[in-house]
Amino acid sequence: MEAAVQSAFEEQLRIGEEKEKENSEEPELTVTHDNQEFCNPESYMTKSVVETRLLNVADSFQRQYTVLFPDRKPLLLCPLNECGVKKFVSTTLQPSASSHCELQTWQGCAYFVANFLSLELLEPPVDLPKHLFSPTSVLRTRRATCFEFATLLCSLLLGINYDAYCVSGYAAKEMCLLDQSQFPCPLLDSDVKEEDSQQQPEDLLRGLRVHCWVLVLAGSGSIRENFFIDPLTGSSYPTDSSSFLGIESVWNDLNYHVNMQDCRNGCVGLKFDLDDTNLWEPVLHGATSRKQLILDVLNKKENRMISTEKEEQPRVFEMPRSWVTFISIHEKDLETLWPDGKKVTFYKKAKLEKFAPYLNPDGVITRLTTYKDQDCAEVAMVKEWYKHRNDSLEEREVNKLKDSTSERFKYGRRFQLLFHRITSLSTGFEQQMEFSSYARPDYLARRVWSTNEMEEFYEGRRDFLCYRQVIFQPPDQFDDSVCWKSPLRRMRVLTVVERFHRNAAKPANEDVAERVFLVSEEQFELTYHLMDHRFIPSRRILTKPLFRKFSNDCVSTFQVDLCAKPLSTQALFKILGALQDDEAKLTAEIKDSLKEIEDIVACREQEQNQVKLRKRIKEAVPTCEDEEQRVEDENSLESWKVLISKNLDAEEANRLYHSLLEEFKDKMVAQANLLQERYEKALVMGKSTNGSHSSSLLAIINGN
Repeated sequence: MEAAVQSAFEEQLRIGEEKEKENSEEPELTVTHDNQEFCNPESYMTKSVVETRLLNVADSFQRQYTVLFPDRKPLLLCPLNECGVKKFVSTTLQPSASSHCELQTWQGCAYFVANFLSLELLEPPVDLPKHLFSPTSVLRTRRATCFEFATLLCSLLLGINYDAYCVSGYAAKEMCLLDQSQFPCPLLDSDVKEEDSQQQPEDLLRGLRVHCWVLVLAGSGSIRENFFIDPLTGSSYPTDSSSFLGIESVWNDLNYHVNMQDCRNGCVGLKFDLDDTNLWEPVLHGATSRKQLILDVLNKKENRMISTEKEEQPRVFEMPRSWVTFISIHEKDLETLWPDGKKVTFYKKAKLEKFAPYLNPDGVITRLTTYKDQDCAEVAMVKEWYKHRNDSLEEREVNKLKDSTSERFKYGRRFQLLFHRITSLSTGFEQQMEFSSYARPDYLARRVWSTNEMEEFYEGRRDFLCYRQVIFQPPDQFDDSVCWKSPLRRMRVLTVVERFHRNAAKPANEDVAERVFLVSEEQFELTYHLMDHRFIPSRRILTKPLFRKFSNDCVSTFQVDLCAKPLSTQALFKILGALQDDEAKLTAEIKDSLKEIEDIVACREQEQNQVKLRKRIKEAVPTCEDEEQRVEDENSLESWKVLISKNLDAEEANRLYHSLLEEFKDKMVAQANLLQERYEKALVMGKSTNGSHSSSLLAIINGN
């Protein structure tokens, strides 16, 4: 059965790709926002014979329903479309598969619909709408009621083989009005979300506010449980969520079902076995359901294999085909997404702003602002997410309460920096840096630098070094030159502590676990790893012999193993000499670390003053259609060949070398960006489909 569904889905996707290509070649059929001269197809303005018969069936059903259930509201069966023509709601659904990988999952479809359209509230909020516009019209105007939101989303989900239904029912006030000001922002941390919410005033229209959402039934793809999708926000909910207060009816492109179950407790306990006529009354009895459609496909394949044909049974009245044309979504609409390229949503003590890529010169695509008070008057924290920046910046957080600024970067940027935080303290400051350790020659993973000390953490070093602490002389409190931007101005080191992992190649009694360089006291302290079945490690203190010869008096040893032979004076002298050499190297490494801190701070200041964004893929990689650019590149290449063939002096050759190198770098960056974006799209698609579309992933990576 799953194979039949997959084959039908692939065929529908192929047809969708062909139609999208046709639409891309005809500008008047693409999704536009201000096209007032759009001419609707004939099916929008007329009714076929089959549609007329269906409308008669629906009118008869509505009359019987009103007589049998006088206390219930009338059903939404045949609203007017944008041309003023009555259309049955099921025929307004147009299952449409898109070739865009962003629209291959329910999450992607829900995200697109929720952000691409603007809400038009129902007036009055307790009555069903008299009009239901087609998804194609909604995509042009970008304005829709909740019913039109759900119709577009359900059409997209049906096109990618989800068992989806539009639901007409009742919901909470906040959901109907798209008011999220009383809910915590989903991007906030869990501890912030758990704050006690204030008691809200009672809604006088609770249980009467009409709303439309989408039901997805289990059994299709990887869906294991039924769930709801609110098309206004794109969020999913369990079917017993308290936000949904009752259901009148559900419908897809094959049939319309009326709920016969009690909804006094909302949607809690509702069963969604639509084939059970005791629970759900269909408008078209005996019409083909989705399950029956799959079985018919399997039976046809089986009959074809055994070369036998059964006599077709006379069928009852079936749902006619949709009067809506194929839903085509342009790639540009997926990029801009929101009207004017931005969207602002207010949550409880928070404001969330979303921007289209390349809309802002600094590359910000999301900004979350949290406030201390309910009135959103005093800012507590501002967090921003970035994309396409040359400095690989991904996130920045400015915390007003902690007086700190944090930045997070992609892998591969300068210094292999991944995270950088600067915090102002009452006693000075603190800087934290995290690195990609295995991409650095020193394997540095993290560095913490404050007013009086610097800590460094290492991973995977061959010398087993894992930690280093450097304690500096406290700066003069009246010295204004001392700040977090100038660490090299106070290089007075007092103590250095280093710790090492266990080296299994050495005996524990000879493997140094910690060594302390007491620079001001001219001493070295060595602590060795614990021996088996021992609780105290061996220790050794060595003092530099400044004005006297080295002797055993310069060494103080605590040996745990009493049977071990004491080291000779010559061996101790070698240890002391090695420590003095290491101290000199250590001093140079500390200077390099402090210099790197200065360079990182200076680099970040320069990058912030000169923010650049990576070029779009289409701009960075010219297509074959750009004939003029191709000819220009060929002429440029010929000119380079002529220049190279000439005898050039040193200055001309150097200038030519740097010009060619710059062009080569630009092309490599463009190709790398192209591969990275294709890889990320393929990775997202692979996770959402659990590997069921491997051929599609390969096609995306290969650029097909």
